[in-house]
This record gives sequence, structure tokens and C-alpha cells, in this order.
Amino acid sequence: MAQTLAIAQLTLTDFRNYAALRVQPGARLVVLAGANGAGKTNLLEAVSLLSPGRGLRRAPFCELARQGGPDRWAVAAHTEGPHGLISLGTGWTGDNGETGEGASRQVSIDGVRQKSSGTLGGYFNVLWLTPSMDRLFSGPASDRRRFLDRLVMAFDPAHGARVGSFERLMRERNRLLEGARPDAAWVGSVETQMAEVGVAVAAGRAQAFAALAERIHRHDDETSGFPWPDIHLDGELEALLAASSAVDVEDQYRRMLSDSRGADAAAGRTLNGPHRSDLVVHHGPKGVPAKQCSTGEQKALLVATVLAHARLIKSLEAGTAPVLLLDEIAAHLDEMRRVALFEVLEELQAQVWMTGTDEGLFAPLQGRAEFYRVEDGALAHA
Repeated sequence: MAQTLAIAQLTLTDFRNYAALRVQPGARLVVLAGANGAGKTNLLEAVSLLSPGRGLRRAPFCELARQGGPDRWAVAAHTEGPHGLISLGTGWTGDNGETGEGASRQVSIDGVRQKSSGTLGGYFNVLWLTPSMDRLFSGPASDRRRFLDRLVMAFDPAHGARVGSFERLMRERNRLLEGARPDAAWVGSVETQMAEVGVAVAAGRAQAFAALAERIHRHDDETSGFPWPDIHLDGELEALLAASSAVDVEDQYRRMLSDSRGADAAAGRTLNGPHRSDLVVHHGPKGVPAKQCSTGEQKALLVATVLAHARLIKSLEAGTAPVLLLDEIAAHLDEMRRVALFEVLEELQAQVWMTGTDEGLFAPLQGRAEFYRVEDGALAHA
């Protein structure tokens, strides 16, 4: 029998504007209402850090410590799900001297220190939507790649580490090519590693994308009130993988990198690889590129994509849906789509945390959701 994945208790210590907070949700649907700057998104960000990666804002960990507080922060949760009751914890302290972009955080599972945040993916699966993603389809391709990679990490938590490894190798190659006479053997060694890791990244994206596209086209009627997104993966390596084995594509990409050293050196960057891939989305019913749609239509397409992904995860995880974090979700959705969204969320049987400045937009959830009022880093039942 499927079991809901949910946070039973969440504790924040010196995180953003929260000196200390403990909340024990009593319902699957949680609504956080309050003025801008009250701390609604900060709370969702804390939950997102219970998963691999850098959280929904991708902020340097040193910036998450409460202003005026000690140079540290912590997030802890008791979660319920297929693994039973699990205690997850993460935090950062400035005592280790790491204060820049590369500063790392500590992670524990049931009190046992972990080597990296990647292990969290085996116990806690979370998806999120934030206002910064509303223009995802009309923004830079890098934003869509990051969105796609988060979707992949829901199936394969190690995918994020591979993406990071490829980016580090690419930066090293770029630095080597900046030299007047780069060591060909050294460059070749880096390119061999780039080919191996880059093809693994592309393969992970292609596999997850294929499953998501199939899910959307089989069940587009499940998101009543939302247009179904017609999605395509535009990537050189991903296209090669559709026709050749991974080993053959590694050889092709390695030769491609070797042949393009001159052009890449002149450009100051690597011109070919998985870092150039893009997620292309059209408004399915209209056949119009998503980037040409209205703000409301783009938001609806994004919501439909995330809901389809949540359903896919549920179907692959023995009926357990991921936790959803929906920041200012009611913005740009008309009443019909808000009602449709709430119905889909109940059908999904997931724990959902939603925020909004206008509590009235969530009126259809009265009696079905737990409402909190957020003010100056404190929560109270509404």
C-alpha cells in the first residue's frame, strides 16, 4: 500500500529570518499566508534543503545564516514515508572558514553524518515552483537546463554530482586552452573525462525526458484546466544517444572536443556539449512556442509540467508522490485554474506546502488544508 511522503516535524535554527521555529503539519495541504518579507519563501527554502543540491534559491550557504545571529544555521525534520520515520538534518557553520560560493553544508540521516547531500535523495523527494520560474520558457536556456536537471535528480540523485563534475572539467579545459601552448596530453586527458561524464549527463536527461514526455502525452486529460505542454529535448549528445551506444557517443564527443580546440580557444568557451542542451516547450493545444504565450499561459504550462512529473515519480516510487513546494502559486492563475490545481493536488495525495500574500485565493481549501499566518519569522494558525 502506498504511503505518503511527508514532513511530520520541521525545525529551523538561525535560518534566514527564523531564530527558532518548530512546526508539525497536521494536514497534507499546508497554506502559508503573509505579507512579502514575512518569511514564507524562507520556510520553503529550508524544506528544499532536505534534498540534494543548493535549494530552491541556489543561495550560497553562508547567506542563509540569520542576520544578527551566530554564524551558522540548521534545518531538521522528522519525515514519514516508505522508509518509515526518518530524521533528516542539514546545516552550515562558519567555523570551518568556508564562506564563499563553494562553502559546503553538513548533512545527517538518523543522526549519522553523510559525505554529501546526494544521500538525501534516497529518503526525501521534493519538487518546487517559485515566482522566478514563471518566465522559464522565455528566459535563458541555462535556466531550463537547471530545471530539467532538477527533474532528473528526482529519479537519480547522483545526476547533480555528474553535472557539477562536468562543469568543473569544462572550466579546467577552458583554462588550459587559454595558455599560449597548452599541454596536448593534459588537455586530452581532461577531454576524455569530459566525454565520459558529459555523455552520462546527457543519457540521464534523455531517459528522464522520455519518461516525462510519454507521461504527458498519455495523461494530458488529468490536468483539467491546464494546457498540456508539448516538450522536446534539444541537445547534440542527446540526439547522438538516440542512434548510437553510449560508448560510441563518448568516442564521438572526445573527437569533437579535440577537433574544436582552436575554435574553443578563440571563443573562450567550450562550444559543444551537454551544457548547450535546451528544453523546448510548446503550448500543446495551440501549437505555439511557450515563450510566445502570455504570462498566465506560461505559468499554466509550467504547473502542468511539474504536476506531470510528480505523477511520474508517484508511478515509479510504488505510489509515493514527492513533497511539493509551491511558492506564490496562485499568482497569474485565474479562478478556474486555481480550483483545478487544488483538485489535482488532492488527487495526487502528496504533502504540499503553498504560499501566498492573499489568503482568500486559497478559500476553496478551507476545511481541507491547514492554514498558517506567517509574520516576522513566526507562524500561527490562521
